[in-house]
Amino acid sequence: MSKNVKNRIIPTILVIIFSVTISIIPAYAKTDEVILGGDAFGLKLYCKGVMITRFESFTTGSQKICPAKSAGLKVNDIILKANNQTIKSNEQIDKTVKNSNGKTITFYVQRNNNKFSVNVKPRLNSENEYYIGLWVRDSCAGIGTITYFNPQDNSYGALGHGICDMDTGAIIPNDQGEILKAKITGITKSENNNIGTLNGYFTDETIGNIRNNSPIGIYGNTVKSISDKNKIKVADSSEIKTGKAQIISTIKGSKSQKYDIEILGTCNNSKNSNRNFIIKITDNRLLKNAGGIVQGMSGSPIIQNNKLVGALTHVFVDDCSKGYGIFARNMIGV
Repeated sequence: MSKNVKNRIIPTILVIIFSVTISIIPAYAKTDEVILGGDAFGLKLYCKGVMITRFESFTTGSQKICPAKSAGLKVNDIILKANNQTIKSNEQIDKTVKNSNGKTITFYVQRNNNKFSVNVKPRLNSENEYYIGLWVRDSCAGIGTITYFNPQDNSYGALGHGICDMDTGAIIPNDQGEILKAKITGITKSENNNIGTLNGYFTDETIGNIRNNSPIGIYGNTVKSISDKNKIKVADSSEIKTGKAQIISTIKGSKSQKYDIEILGTCNNSKNSNRNFIIKITDNRLLKNAGGIVQGMSGSPIIQNNKLVGALTHVFVDDCSKGYGIFARNMIGV
């Protein structure tokens, strides 16, 4: 990266996901029946503009300054334009600053639901380059698990939590994105206080787009029509009981499997939460091969009594056999 830009429960997507707790109901067809997921996928998400992740002061003469911060910019602000030029990448910001010759740059910024302009004057740093002390992010990538497909409108839901900036924890406002098939080639096993990961790669086969990055999951439409065969009912939250259940995940290759778990109980009935109930892995295969829950399993569908009850969202750091799940009704919005 250039010098102007930079790229205890844990959400279970690899590599960059942090959680928040404000629910947004996705604008897709509501349904009482879906097609089960469980397939690992790769995601590429591109920001709407670039997101400010942090500031860095630097020395000029006898002063330590940060022009970007002094001008009023804040972490999580989204820079949409610089001097009327639409910004889509870190490199654009870097080039604009370095080529400014010290002239004031007008940034057009979005903060929450407000848009406004901020003027920032670059200053020379110790390397004699114009600098404003701003670090931003323009994209992210990772591996997660699809929760369900909806054949009514060829849509999908995945992860059970949002894609957030790894430094600030804020939901990344997406401009565009895609999900691709992934192949899992190995596992770094989880140990208590050291959460493992699914290791693999993206294929060239695009599954669908990313239209909505929300705190309760990512949503989009598939590139191919979805068969309405093998539907499964979606459970009401009141139907979830303590006791045996199953989780569907892909921990090897590209084929998902069912693994035994136990639902320990509900802990939060709010539609504004992605941590509604607690599960424990009981399947010896998953415990032996993965050590329990690993990053990359976010979105793995959970079934009980032949109904979709929810999806895995987080792993407990101090006991990686346990994790949180989100109600399926929260994700699907019915």
